[in-house]
Amino acid sequence: MTSIATSIDAARVELLLNELRLPGVRAIWPKLAAQSDKEGWPAARFLAALAEHEAADRTRRRIERHMVEARLLAGKTLATFEFESVPMLSKGTVDGARRR
Repeated sequence: MTSIATSIDAARVELLLNELRLPGVRAIWPKLAAQSDKEGWPAARFLAALAEHEAADRTRRRIERHMVEARLLAGKTLATFEFESVPMLSKGTVDGARRR
């Protein structure tokens, strides 16, 4: 394939991934595509690697978003929470819910 055709295909993939809102795949696909070509991966393995990366990236971004929305002070953890100041809240209940 010519380099012009390759660059057109790459640009098209970038646009489609942006339109589909797949930022994790968009960030990693060139690197994984090169590795896939070099190592002769089957298409399913390449697709699985992209999907795994997207899932992990979404989880990371969701946690970051929730942390920002929670407006917790830096360094604030359950270990430092004073359960005595909220008598209706049991430390055992919170620990049990956290482990689920």
